[in-house]
Amino acid sequence: MTETLWENPPFYEHTLRRLLSKNILNTDTGILVVCGGEGDRVAFQSLGFKNVTISNLDTNLSSSKMSPFQWSYQNAEELTFPDDSFDFCVVHEGLHHCYSPHRGLLEMYRVSRFGLLLIEPCDNVFTKLGLVLDIGQEYEHSAVFYHDCKSGGVANSSVPNFIYRWTEKEIVKTISSFSPYGKHRFLFWRRLMMPWRNLANRRSALIRLLYPVFLLLELGDSVTSRMGNTLASVVLKPEIPRDVHPWLRLSEGEFEPDIHYLTGKFREK
Repeated sequence: MTETLWENPPFYEHTLRRLLSKNILNTDTGILVVCGGEGDRVAFQSLGFKNVTISNLDTNLSSSKMSPFQWSYQNAEELTFPDDSFDFCVVHEGLHHCYSPHRGLLEMYRVSRFGLLLIEPCDNVFTKLGLVLDIGQEYEHSAVFYHDCKSGGVANSSVPNFIYRWTEKEIVKTISSFSPYGKHRFLFWRRLMMPWRNLANRRSALIRLLYPVFLLLELGDSVTSRMGNTLASVVLKPEIPRDVHPWLRLSEGEFEPDIHYLTGKFREK
């Protein structure tokens, strides 16, 4: 999980609380977490969730480590669960470790009945500036370093993954292309999360001089949220028949019988 110097609730937990307050989630919601681990277990347990399955490619994880939740060894890009197996699917800082983050996103969509939440790096001017100043990373070398150079990269390998950064528009276009049968609801929040652990390892005098600026930026993020480098995206699936596009309606209350064809097509090799 991204570290912060501030004692506010972590953005992950804050986002889950927000979804609980909006009645999008409740503590009995059946949830699949992909690319999950200890941070997910702590976040969901602290909020009283009961029906959570945490999955990952990491063979070091186990049922005992993820207790009281279920554990499943899964590749986020090729989930073995049938369509609509869970109420909701969640990922926190994991899709950018996939060979194809878009495929991981669409697999999350496929196995969820009602919707999904992804909290991933955001692509904007501020993050581009971070790369120029060597504050951020284009390839996630640090994740591999902190896993003893044995894992933590692409598909949990020792190869540092390219950090895929999303925009709101890209998520809307990806979901709308994959699932064109109805109108989705999208919710977005951004948060500026400074990579303090990585910054602490920088020996640059300039970086250290800029620390007060970074602190002020993170503190003032509620005002300058468009600068956020972390994007929380909620995708809520269309409700049938209410949200079916009018051109797919055969008559009042009826619609094309193969409206769910696309999930099956996606699974074909």
